[in-house]
Amino acid sequence: MVDDVSAPLADDDAMHHLMRVLRLRDGAAITVTDGRGSWRPCVLAGAGLDPVGEVEKSARGREVTVYAALPKGDRGDWMVQKLVEVGVAEIVLVDAERSVVRWDAARRDRGLARLERIVRSAVEQSRRVYVPVVRGPVPADEVLSSIPVAEPGGRALRDDDTALVIGPEGGWSQSELDLMTDQVDLGDGVLRVETAAVVAATLMLSAGGLR
Repeated sequence: MVDDVSAPLADDDAMHHLMRVLRLRDGAAITVTDGRGSWRPCVLAGAGLDPVGEVEKSARGREVTVYAALPKGDRGDWMVQKLVEVGVAEIVLVDAERSVVRWDAARRDRGLARLERIVRSAVEQSRRVYVPVVRGPVPADEVLSSIPVAEPGGRALRDDDTALVIGPEGGWSQSELDLMTDQVDLGDGVLRVETAAVVAATLMLSAGGLR
């Protein structure tokens, strides 16, 4: 990604990835994006990028948001990576009563910074031109009464659903269940948090045509 596609400049990390990790050589075709929908074809030239086409702008498309409790270990990183790859617009971390991962202020800043790096890498890998927002954690009680929740026994997903809440590994507490006003069944079987998040995103995006 670059700040300005009209005069694309790749930073040191991007050039290292292109030249040392991918081992690309002069003349290799590269597409750059500003993460806000604009993109432009370029070629690798020495330690820089030369534009070879005009700046294009892609439509945003269907905007889907996934609210999810953060699973433990690297499964949370995997969840964010895959949500970016399938094309969500926003990822909101949720802090539930039975969440197994809890961040204090310092861990929150470090954790969000790490996830933002994962988002950027996933955008580049999947060749998307919009960078999703990742934020939170937000208290579960702020969203459970206003956003549909993925829960067995709920209604079927509708075409107009563009946001879903995925609960923690330990499940919802009774007080949290009492707050829910709309529940959506994702199908048979018990899914891990990260799997349910990706399934929910894919179903909501496919309702409007995957992009």
